[in-house]
Amino acid sequence: MKTILLNVTPEETRMALMEDGRLMETEAERPFHSHLVGNIYKGRVQNVLPGMQAAFIDIGQKKNAFLYLGDGVSEDGRRGGVHENLSIGQSVVVQVIKDAVGTKGPRVATKLSLPGRNVVLMPTVSYIGMSRRIEDEQERNRLSVLAREICPPEMGLIVRTVAAGQDEQTLSDDVHYLERLWASISARSRVLSAPALLYRDADMAIRIVRDLLTEEVDRLVVDDVETYRNVRELASYTSPALADRVELYEAGASLFRAYGAEGELESLAEREVELPSGGFLVIDRTEALTVIDVNTGKFVGNSNLSDTIFHTNMEAAEEILRQLRLRDVGGIIVVDFIDMDEDGQKEDLLAFMRGRAKLDRTKINIIGITQLGLVEITRKKSRQNVESILYGDCPCCHGSGRVESPETVAIRICRDIRRIEERSHADFGYEVEVHETVALALLDSPLVDRLSSELGVKVAFVIKPGMHPESYAITERGNGR
Repeated sequence: MKTILLNVTPEETRMALMEDGRLMETEAERPFHSHLVGNIYKGRVQNVLPGMQAAFIDIGQKKNAFLYLGDGVSEDGRRGGVHENLSIGQSVVVQVIKDAVGTKGPRVATKLSLPGRNVVLMPTVSYIGMSRRIEDEQERNRLSVLAREICPPEMGLIVRTVAAGQDEQTLSDDVHYLERLWASISARSRVLSAPALLYRDADMAIRIVRDLLTEEVDRLVVDDVETYRNVRELASYTSPALADRVELYEAGASLFRAYGAEGELESLAEREVELPSGGFLVIDRTEALTVIDVNTGKFVGNSNLSDTIFHTNMEAAEEILRQLRLRDVGGIIVVDFIDMDEDGQKEDLLAFMRGRAKLDRTKINIIGITQLGLVEITRKKSRQNVESILYGDCPCCHGSGRVESPETVAIRICRDIRRIEERSHADFGYEVEVHETVALALLDSPLVDRLSSELGVKVAFVIKPGMHPESYAITERGNGR
């Protein structure tokens, strides 16, 4: 059973996709921290780097957007311009394809796309595409013929999954709406000065109806009356057969807690993920890639070692693909499964992962097993994921996951006091403000007594509430202190 939950508050809108009672996908959107992906801007070229095949575009955000110089461009967004001829100050129409991450600004492209319910219109390229999830060859051929017939001249179309089984009129209505939308965007581009927003992608509630509400979804539960009415009305227009699946949640308890989604959301930041058998995953994210390690943990199996390892790996594979969707992990992923000696088991594992990967709405590629026995995966990254919205870097470790041990800090203190004593002797000793953990470590250490004896001075430590674990303050004690 597949259920979509939509939790709406003035501060935040959250979506949870539940499959058979388990959280599979989640998304959050905040008014003051909205996504940029899908937005179309008229930008101004700030810098061109031919050696890197890159240009940086001012689109009115805090950071300039990055444009890869791989296709043509012109001021009104049509084909025919040449990136190599871009000049500083030139106007260019671009669409955000990847949110800003860390120190990197958003990534943009000149190949624009406008998503509808059944098709995606590409006004700047001539191309017909088809959803990979439409697998029936006869239906693919039928839709391909229809798409070519209704596609506007010199434009492109991508047929979406929900278009399967739809008639020509339904698809044509979608195309006509998107054509009018593109005409409006083009008109705005002609009259507005760069940088300017030409088109903003729909908010979360509308995107859910457009992208997620399909025949596979049993219920769409909304806990806000106004949002429920808007979603129901939109569903009645775009998917009349599915409108009755939109429900208003009116119970007193929190929607996410009532369906068991809240607890799983709270565990998103944890490194370790337990497996039902007793094994566990360790997930570590770096700037370049995500590394996942599989461990048997408490699982000892019921037969031989080979079967135990294979069972753990298969169980881990399913959970890994779920975690990639849930955490919206993008980029390069490397998985260190437990070593398997039988080639047949390795092939079964890869086949299982490739089959389950088809359930992911985001493009994912299970590449294979390297000579070191690591499984390589790539997954498309576009929107800023929920984890990066809900969590920030720790102010103590600054995202590294480590701080200096209390003993290390204590040794640094001793080193600094020696250096101070080399310049000027403190007749009345020193007072050092430290974090509580450092003070406790020093109570069980001979460092202070040894230092006091060596230098002939008294050293007193004072716990400073709220002090960073690696910080301290050394002051000379005055007479009478």
